[in-house]
Amino acid sequence: MIYLQLIRYKNLLLLALMQIIFRYGFLNQQDGYLALADWQYFLLVLSTVLLAAAGYVINDIFDQETDTINRPEKVIVGKAISESRAYNIYVGLNIIGVSIGFYLSNVIQKPSFATIFIFIAASLYFYATTLKKMLLLGNILVAFILGLSVLIIGVFDLYPATYDGNREKMGLLFKILTDYAVFAFVLNLIREIIKDAEDSKGDYNQGMQTLPIVFGVNRTAKIVFGLVAIAVAIVLWYTNKHLMSFDLYYAVLYVLFLVLGPLMYVLIKSWNAKSVSDFHHLSTILKWVIFFGILSIAVITYNIKINTNA
Repeated sequence: MIYLQLIRYKNLLLLALMQIIFRYGFLNQQDGYLALADWQYFLLVLSTVLLAAAGYVINDIFDQETDTINRPEKVIVGKAISESRAYNIYVGLNIIGVSIGFYLSNVIQKPSFATIFIFIAASLYFYATTLKKMLLLGNILVAFILGLSVLIIGVFDLYPATYDGNREKMGLLFKILTDYAVFAFVLNLIREIIKDAEDSKGDYNQGMQTLPIVFGVNRTAKIVFGLVAIAVAIVLWYTNKHLMSFDLYYAVLYVLFLVLGPLMYVLIKSWNAKSVSDFHHLSTILKWVIFFGILSIAVITYNIKINTNA
């Protein structure tokens, strides 16, 4: 169980579930050929999950002193697991994850695409060792990698199956994936800033230059408020343009209650957020907003089918 906690298995399950939703709740429902067989797509999910797990491990290795201050009851490396064993786990997870990436890149006859997996592994190491100490750069990188976990589906499942006869349709599907990747990026960027506010005490003692340390927790809360307001506006615009305009009323209700509603709650609560528990609460809600936002693709697809058969 301690090893599952080390790799944040709950977060990994959510990541895997999101990628499965895109494949079987959206892409598989379209008329067209996908490049990967089901078992190969499972390998793609496994690879991204393993690389994410490695990222959590290396982060824990370099965050031992910070975590001792921020969350002493959750420190694993150096207590339940030795640092050398954690390094071995980190290396093993990366080797398997990148190796699967090499295999899949050759399956779709695009061996250069293996650099995507190397980039993810290297970026998460660079984040844990350097970037997370810098103002916003680490936040942007982590948010980008989550968005990349959505785009990678299109890169490996859509792009290799694209030809002149289906180029327009595949382009539309890839654009939809891109929209969701941007959604995941924006909300996860906000969540990373909130997590920095939650961990500001330990980060300050380690000389980090996060947004809450540079501008203060109160100003950071106001910045979060502004960013969430922008996210709310984008979701409202998208819902009106792409859902209401096509009479996708089930999807509209879903988004209103499970995406916009919680986002509005975060917006209101962020204005006066001050304590560690306040920011932890907001971070947890945003994690579920991201998940339910991704799940909306399956609801939209189902709603389109209902309208088509009506």
